[in-house]
Amino acid sequence: MKVQYQPQPQNSLNTFILFFIIHSIQVGIGVQGFQRIIFFEAKQDAWISVVLAGIFTHLVVMVMIKTLQLYGPADIYGIHDEVYGKWIGKFVNSIYIIYCLWVFMTILMNYIEVMQTWVFQTVPTWLFSASILLLVIYGVTGGIRVIVGACFFSVILSVWMLGLIGYPFRFLDYSHLLPVMESNITSILKGTYKMTLTIIGFEILYVIYPFLKEKGKVTKFAHLGIAGTNVLYLLLMLLTIVYFSPGQLENTIWATLSLFKVIKLPFIERTEYVAVSFWLLIILPNLMLYLWSAHQGVKRTFKLKSNGLVWFFSLIIFLGSLFIDTRIKINQFNDFFASIAFYLTFCYPFLLYILALIKKKMTTLKEK
Repeated sequence: MKVQYQPQPQNSLNTFILFFIIHSIQVGIGVQGFQRIIFFEAKQDAWISVVLAGIFTHLVVMVMIKTLQLYGPADIYGIHDEVYGKWIGKFVNSIYIIYCLWVFMTILMNYIEVMQTWVFQTVPTWLFSASILLLVIYGVTGGIRVIVGACFFSVILSVWMLGLIGYPFRFLDYSHLLPVMESNITSILKGTYKMTLTIIGFEILYVIYPFLKEKGKVTKFAHLGIAGTNVLYLLLMLLTIVYFSPGQLENTIWATLSLFKVIKLPFIERTEYVAVSFWLLIILPNLMLYLWSAHQGVKRTFKLKSNGLVWFFSLIIFLGSLFIDTRIKINQFNDFFASIAFYLTFCYPFLLYILALIKKKMTTLKEK
């Protein structure tokens, strides 16, 4: 496999679209209820954990971009093949493909649980799963430009929700933020670690990078996308802490969705029903990007280009969704995945950069 990868011209993307790609893939199912998980660890200092998670994300993305720049227009699959060699590279690529499908499965199952809890209690899991998967297959088989278009409209069309979430401002109690720094640094760092499942998604840059036209602007738009996500999470965390009492927040599974229950509009009685249903538009780009990334990995690693792979992956995920159908199973699935995702997303890029740097220098010395 060639480390440098040059997509077909018709699949090239303007670099500014990276802002919408990263922002849309980071704001998914986790934003619905991340506050409770972080609050358990850091209490009223949970907002500090969110800030630290954002800073560390910027650092990781900087390392990812430097790794990609070592080889020009390359993706993670070509870099693995170059750094580890042909056979080990295929093995590591297979792990990354499985990771992408695992994220897909996590997002799908958590959204189905929310739909069954809030809106359609009697609709079976298989019907939700099949319906969403058909939409995702339609988008992925349409190509990367269709997927990116979904990312763009997902961000633009969901801006109205921010205005509705601001409705509870009249009920805020800012004393809930005090005293600041009451939690010790260990608790705050644990809260930062718990942000993993919520903030992942930026690693899609490893796969989308070759498709961007102006590589010199990647750094700017990647960090802008992450900054936009970090600001959103920080605002939601602060709003949740000052709106709910500590006891309420510890017992509110989906705090962001619960904020919609406060909103009373003359033409909509249950605003949260609209929000939960509309959330499908927010998670669809996430699902499309991860399934496309897995398909791209198989195509690059094993030279298989058939769209039948998309259907095959979807079938596996559909069958898996039938067995993870309770709150306990989903929580266990989330916790185990989060521990794996932390190392693959936040730690591995540093190791890969060091190995790629060593390999690049060794290759340069041999050529000389």
